[in-house]
Amino acid sequence: MEEQNPLESNKAYQEYVDKKTPNSPLFKNCICAFLVGGLICALGQVIFEFAKSKGVDETTCYTIVSVSLIFLSSSLTALNIFNRIGKFAGAGSLIPITGFANSIVSPAMEYKSEGYVMGVGAKMFTVAGPVLVYGISTSIIVGMVSLIFI
Repeated sequence: MEEQNPLESNKAYQEYVDKKTPNSPLFKNCICAFLVGGLICALGQVIFEFAKSKGVDETTCYTIVSVSLIFLSSSLTALNIFNRIGKFAGAGSLIPITGFANSIVSPAMEYKSEGYVMGVGAKMFTVAGPVLVYGISTSIIVGMVSLIFI
């Protein structure tokens, strides 16, 4: 039996994968991401303007917008609606605050059957945990550098 050259088999495999893999509609994906991302931002602006029209100070308005978008994306994730939005919009639904809320709620929902401590509590921060650690660590380092040199 003749041995096959691994480079030839890799090349043949890559050609096979290229034939079978569908081309992604890049322009359509960009438009969908732009529209959904824009709608999420517009919703945040509407919430901001509504709170401001009720006499709330600007700093509190920003907090209200953040909490509202986190609540909405968490609720939509729990109802399995955010995943459908994500399939349609791609990166457009991952505007930082809504995507971050989704990344915390999704594992919590997935591992709920393992219990509240070892399931929800332990798995909730599998995706978001490293982001939080990096963000908190960086802010401490920047604060220390600022304290020393400024």
